[in-house]
Parts: sequence; C-alpha cells; structure tokens
Amino acid sequence: MAAFNGLHMSLGMLSRLSHAQTRSISAENFTGEKGKGGMATDGTGAQAARDLGQGWKVSPCIHLAPHQTATLADIEGSGAIQHMWITVAPRWWRSLILRCYWDDEPQPSVEVPLGDFFCNGWCVRCNVSSLAVAVNPAGGFNAYWEMPFRRRARVTVENLTGEEIKGFFYQITYTLTEVPDDAAYLHAQWRRSNPLPYKAVHTLLDGVRGWGHYVGTYLAWGVHNNGWWGEGEIKFYLDGDDEFPTICGTGTEDYFGGAWNFEHPAGQYGVFCSPYSGLPQVILPDGLYQSQQRFGMYRWHIMDPIRFERDLRVTIQALGWRSEGRYLPLQDDIASTAFWYQTEPHAPFPPLPDRDFLEVI
Repeated sequence: MAAFNGLHMSLGMLSRLSHAQTRSISAENFTGEKGKGGMATDGTGAQAARDLGQGWKVSPCIHLAPHQTATLADIEGSGAIQHMWITVAPRWWRSLILRCYWDDEPQPSVEVPLGDFFCNGWCVRCNVSSLAVAVNPAGGFNAYWEMPFRRRARVTVENLTGEEIKGFFYQITYTLTEVPDDAAYLHAQWRRSNPLPYKAVHTLLDGVRGWGHYVGTYLAWGVHNNGWWGEGEIKFYLDGDDEFPTICGTGTEDYFGGAWNFEHPAGQYGVFCSPYSGLPQVILPDGLYQSQQRFGMYRWHIMDPIRFERDLRVTIQALGWRSEGRYLPLQDDIASTAFWYQTEPHAPFPPLPDRDFLEVI
C-alpha cells in the first residue's frame, strides 16, 4: 500500500500514520518554522507580558496599517493548508480583502472580502456550523477547505481603509507533503449586484477556464421589496453551454437545501445550519433605521461537486411575486462568494470594486 500523504482528511482517515510535517503560522511564529514559536521579545502583547518575558504571549496578533497589504503566510515547498482561523472586529469584515496565491502565480486564486469568505458578509456576527466553514462565538472564523500547493503558498490581507486596524488575530495550519497529480487548486471569487438591474440575473462566475469542479456558494442577500424574494433559479453553464444551462435549480431556498420559503414555524424564517447547507443569518428590520431584511446562506457541494472540463458560468435569478400570480423581477443587493477547484493557470478575475461598492450600507 502506498504511504499516506496526510491529505484528504476525514474521520475515517484519523488512524492512518503519515510522514507529512505539520506546521502553523501565527503572530507567534510568522514563518511556521520548526521550534520557532513563542520566541518574540516584542509585539502587541509585550506590555502585558512585561513581568513574564519571552514565551508568555508577547506577540498574539498584528495591527494592519492603513491602505497596506500584510502577508499572513509565505510557505515554500509542497503541501496544503488544512485550517485557517482568523478574528478581527466585525466593522472591518468588508474592508479587508483575503487573497491566496498558489505556486508563484501573479494573480490571486482567492480574492474575497474577509467576512464573505467565512459566510459573514453583513458585518454582523453570525455563528455557522458546517463542514467547510465554522464561525464560533464571538466572531471566530474557521475554514477547513483543503488548499493544496506544489511549490509555494502565499496568503495576504489588504486593509482598504485609511485607519490602522488593531487586533488582527490569525493562525494558518498546513502540512508539508507530496501533492498528487490530480489535486486541483482552491479558488474563490466575490461579486456583487447592488442593485440588481431589472430583469437581469446575478452572475456568480463567468469566464472560468480550465478543468475543475464547483464546490460552494455563499450569498449575502439584501431584500429591497416586501414579500417573498427567493423564487429565482440558480443555473450552471458547463463546457460550452450557451443560452440554456446543463443544471437548472427550482428556486433559491431549494438550492440551499430548504423548502417553502424557509418558513418555519409559520410567519418566521427557519434559521438553520447543517454540514452542507444553511440559512444561518436573518437580519430583520428594527422599525427605524435598519429598514430592510438581509440574509446569509451557504451551500457546499462536498458530496456533489459540479464538474466541468473546460469552462463554467454560474448565475442566479432574483424573483418575487406581483399581482395576478405573476413573477416580479427583483432589484436586490446580492453579494456572492463562489468556491471551486481547478487546474492552474486560471483566467484573471474581474477587477475587485472599490471600498465604497464593497461597503455594507
């Protein structure tokens, strides 16, 4: 039997021994080097540790300078990131851009506002309990997507604001090991329609080129009308599909694993989290300044990845109801994060909008 390389972890693999090397990067070990953790003599915790000295939480976090990009991890070799943990104050979640670069590519394969990557697009804390993403009290972001690389992995965060952001905590745990030939690279892309033009569809992905499979969707959906808002269909256009897709859903709540408007009990949204899908966040109007409903939903295609050989396009409709039992095309605020694996190189992403367009308003 071939030696186990330490990747593709699951409950059934926990007893398998491997010569893969576990490493972890944080503000207490910026390089992840063996035997180099907790050595700081200066850092954000130096004042609190002044009576204790080296080894006593001298550098637990970093501060992010205004309009600057910080490198969280720069890993040489072959392996995979297996866990990311990050926390920072909610007000910054749309103003910080998380990027991942694999094998010295000049363009990022992951480019997403921090909160949206962790299913918290509205800058309001929301717990999530799923296999790929877990968000725990109070604002503890965890991602368990396997992120392979063959020569190098680089993870950065950009501060789009003109303020210094204090108290950015993170830990990135990875393994150094051989990566099989058929392991693809994680990609994630963010897009927003605000408002969605009348009778238009929201595009989650377009222009994807290569061989791969789609593995997840997160939507931060802001409703601009009264009534039910989720009659729209999600569509996956695969390998040359033109006007009509290969895969067409039957409604928004259906795609996210729910049914009948997510209404349970009667007159209320049934907030839920499950391993593969969920509606973890419903933000209701407060009767004054917070006047619109907002929702957060995820769907992970872990057991049912959507495979493509050459290209992929993904869209979703926004539909409600109007008089005489007719559909009403909605003009909502829809921010999407799409997750997929594919071979490199990938097609360049559309330019990320400026901070004002990203902002939760």
